[in-house]
Amino acid sequence: MSMLTPPGMGGKYRITGDTYPRMRRPRNRRRIITAVIAGAVALGLAGWGTLQLIDVFAGDSETSAAGRKADCKPAPGLSAAPPAPKPGQITVNVYNATPRGGLAKAAADELKRRGFAIGKVGNAPAAYDKKVPGTAILLGAPNAYEGAFRVLGTQLRGSLLKTDTRATADVDLIIGTAFKTLDTKKDADAALATLANPAPAPSRKC
Repeated sequence: MSMLTPPGMGGKYRITGDTYPRMRRPRNRRRIITAVIAGAVALGLAGWGTLQLIDVFAGDSETSAAGRKADCKPAPGLSAAPPAPKPGQITVNVYNATPRGGLAKAAADELKRRGFAIGKVGNAPAAYDKKVPGTAILLGAPNAYEGAFRVLGTQLRGSLLKTDTRATADVDLIIGTAFKTLDTKKDADAALATLANPAPAPSRKC
């Protein structure tokens, strides 16, 4: 009986000869395990690097490493417009630049009924007489953009806005060839209400 034959198994399972199978793992399995470990390490490093990049680019809106949340500041250029003046605070000079008579007086009377203060009424100056092909021109000082133009524009949509060098707060309504009538009082009142109570701007998330 060979020394490799287990006790009690007799000769049925006798192992003969001087060679026997070597009990070791195949080399290709070692390579697979090594490759899996290396891949896991590479993925871990890549994930860590990605988190670092996110922290760099999102540092203004997320909590910093010290635990202090970055200040949320309003975006530049988004400041609220100044309150619009009341119609009674605006003096309007109404001029007719068309060949049709009576337009300036009719428009001035209607604007007065709607609460505007009326200044001069008559034919347009030579620089504009019969030279306004559109609906109308609103003419005033540069600061009229923030006040008078916004309010008077609710009464006649489609007007061209222009400025001059005047130092006074009055504005000119120069009626053009395409003018038919002022906007209806209902539409003008709705536009004024929207101007007085604008929709709030969406808040910025911090």
